[in-house]
Amino acid sequence: QVQLVESGGGLVQAGGSLRLSCAGSGRSFSNYHMGWFRQAPGKEREFVAAVNWSGGGTYYADPVKGRFTISRDNAKNTVYLQMNSLKPEDTAVYYCAADLTFRMLVAGQGIDYWGPGTQVTVSS
Repeated sequence: QVQLVESGGGLVQAGGSLRLSCAGSGRSFSNYHMGWFRQAPGKEREFVAAVNWSGGGTYYADPVKGRFTISRDNAKNTVYLQMNSLKPEDTAVYYCAADLTFRMLVAGQGIDYWGPGTQVTVSS
């Protein structure tokens, strides 16, 4: 069993930066691949980034490549999303997710665990 809680969201101007954190509970946290998703008002939830269990492999959605960086610290049971050069279209609720299968995590299918989400608002 893994429980996830996001933090670090807020209001930022376009071009600014934010770092999201996702704290996980449970001794099995390091077994899970971790990801970030987002959902803007009126839109479906979409994949943002994923990191494998060891932190040695990452994958990004095209809209965030070169601007966002996902990382994890298994000693702290935490995964991070560093967001730079933010745009108004990045405004959304950001969710942390955990899954034992990397392919399923990236596809957003059958995710094992979700966090409750944190709001990110980018003003123009």
